[in-house]
Amino acid sequence: MNKIGIIGAGAWGTALATVCRRAGREVVLWAREADVVEAINETHENSAFLPGIALDPAIRATSAEAEALDADAVLMVAPAQHLRQAGRSLAAYWKPGVAAVICCKGIEQESSALMSEILAETLPDAPLAVLSGPTFAAEVAREQPTAVTLASQHEELSAQLPEVLGSTFFRVYSTDDIIGAQLGGAVKNVLAIACGVVEGRRMGDNARAALITRGLSEIAKLALAKGAKAETLMGLSGLGDLILTCSAMQSRNFSLGVALGKGEALKDILAMRKSIAEGVFTASSVCGLARDLGLDLPICQAVDGILNHAQDIDLSIAGLLARPTGEE
Repeated sequence: MNKIGIIGAGAWGTALATVCRRAGREVVLWAREADVVEAINETHENSAFLPGIALDPAIRATSAEAEALDADAVLMVAPAQHLRQAGRSLAAYWKPGVAAVICCKGIEQESSALMSEILAETLPDAPLAVLSGPTFAAEVAREQPTAVTLASQHEELSAQLPEVLGSTFFRVYSTDDIIGAQLGGAVKNVLAIACGVVEGRRMGDNARAALITRGLSEIAKLALAKGAKAETLMGLSGLGDLILTCSAMQSRNFSLGVALGKGEALKDILAMRKSIAEGVFTASSVCGLARDLGLDLPICQAVDGILNHAQDIDLSIAGLLARPTGEE
């Protein structure tokens, strides 16, 4: 695998382009926006989504899907709620046997489907892998040390992709648990919003630590019900991603929660942002999936209530604190 296509030239897609180039791969990066394509090719910077990061001139951007799919593997970095549309659009150009590596984190709102389930429908001939873990795009692009999980049930991909993507500062660990890797990355965005609300309300570090810990229990409950492995949730794509996203203002979901906790309206927060906070969409998806599986996820349900059902933040917090305690 020497030629890598990337679908989606947001901050994360652009950062992954730098990862592939540092690993010595040929990279073609597809972007919907003509100005992003022009900027990457002419000034070697994605000023719209990853400003201030100089890109290797060998990274080539295109607005032609077929060019990005002329590759040995394709990284799917389209936003989670647009992945089904992307898969349908790309199906006409997809070459049999070319791997699709899921790099977005979320659960589809309408169907509560995981990203792997969507691509199994829309790109049935593509071997699947999932790349997840604690990553801020800017830090990855600056070559700051990062470790991630690569999940696949295809032995060949599990052996090849860590070598294809990995480098000294981008360490790739393998697992065959694609369910756990996806749910850890999806649900943590919802919990990050909750932790941001705690920060915005100045409820203290004790409260945030408790929320992270009880939130991890909710991830585990949902993931195990879907067939994941418990050890995956203690790894980079579970606990690692949860700690990072719930602890830093670089996190789009945490910072959105902080703004909510300070009393800002959700519509005003979203109107000021160009990037997507996936937890806003995933909250309802997580709760829908939990209902389907007969599970009670009180923190995720509280976040969904605040975001999508106009529930009062203070009343939601009071409701969580009033729940009976039991065995951990």
